[in-house]
Amino acid sequence: MTSNTSSKHPTQPATALFDRLAPLGYPLIRITAGLLLMPHGAQKLFGWFGGYGLDATGQFFASSLGMEPGFLFALLAGLVEFFGGLALVLGLLTRPAALGIAVLMGVALTVHTANGFFWTDGGVEYPLMWGLVAIAVFLRGGERFSLDRRLGLRF
Repeated sequence: MTSNTSSKHPTQPATALFDRLAPLGYPLIRITAGLLLMPHGAQKLFGWFGGYGLDATGQFFASSLGMEPGFLFALLAGLVEFFGGLALVLGLLTRPAALGIAVLMGVALTVHTANGFFWTDGGVEYPLMWGLVAIAVFLRGGERFSLDRRLGLRF
């Protein structure tokens, strides 16, 4: 007696729907991560969304965080967050962008370690989570729904 359950039991409608939607899971994470990082870069670079702009952020980096030259570090952080986030959204140069974000979050971890774990206390929770998301995106690349794939870019 052989058992071939796939031909005897039709796929449940919900399972079929989830199977069809599953390929959207990873792009949803990649795009959302990019969209959520971009405003942080815009705060640093342009002063948008209640941010202080490049000069004031640079002064904060230098005086409060001890990151000299503050302007340069603020510029780099803003560029990585804004344009790296945009690259994740588009899936363009996805791996280099994700690597830059992971490195940035590694630096952020060193700044926030003294504050403990929870982000509400300025701890490592937020940069740790975003750093791990960036590493996951780095490992997978742009994949199916990306400009990298569309343009044949292999990184």
